[in-house]
Amino acid sequence: MQSFQRDLEKFKGLDTQVLGVSSDSMETHMKFAKQYDITFPLLSDQDRQIKGMYGRNRITYLIDKKGIIRFIQTGVPENKEILKHIRKLPQTAKSHSNEQLNGKQE
Repeated sequence: MQSFQRDLEKFKGLDTQVLGVSSDSMETHMKFAKQYDITFPLLSDQDRQIKGMYGRNRITYLIDKKGIIRFIQTGVPENKEILKHIRKLPQTAKSHSNEQLNGKQE
């Protein structure tokens, strides 16, 4: 989670929303967010509906704006890898090209 926070501006620059999901309570999420300065949304899945749909292990998903899963990896890959996959998505191609023109490369 902390690595996502460190690179949050890179994700935002590619029009990407980072979310953290766990079965912890909202109270636990709030304490965690405060302790580690997490500013992106943390979702409580206490009834485990999300885990039922997406898996019970630590899994990273990249879901496009149409709800299509574009990337899945068990565990948490390096942000560099996730950002590479985001840049390959059609809706981020223009944004990425603008970043390169403005000298804001990875």
